[in-house]
Amino acid sequence: MTNTTAAVPHQSHRSVQRINPSTWNSGFRYDQAQLRPMPKQLLTLAGQGPVSVDGELLHAGDVAGQLAAAFANVEELLALGGMDLGDVLSMTAYTTDVDGALAGYGAIIARLDAAGATPPATLVGVTQLAIPGMQVEITVSAGR
Repeated sequence: MTNTTAAVPHQSHRSVQRINPSTWNSGFRYDQAQLRPMPKQLLTLAGQGPVSVDGELLHAGDVAGQLAAAFANVEELLALGGMDLGDVLSMTAYTTDVDGALAGYGAIIARLDAAGATPPATLVGVTQLAIPGMQVEITVSAGR
């Protein structure tokens, strides 16, 4: 395993040192670690699921659709907090269907690619989420 560390400018012109001792994770658009300057502001999000503004479950039985909807909710909260995907310090996705989440992860990859973001991320398999039928929940911490 060789250390392939690279400093990459962030959209807001801050330096992010991306730390990846291997490259297997690059297909999922996340870094194994990142070193950033200490943020002046920290935005923490509660778990975001695939729910409408009324709290109704969206895309029942469709993991890819749920991933896209949950991630859209994450992006909306980031924007309301004056941040974007480039400010995400870490991301955790919880799912009741790991295979389905991996198969549908392209919805997240496309959005991360558009933002040039590769936040450290973790996918966690769980037996149940808060709303019956919910298969995905995503939480992030962001800083600027």
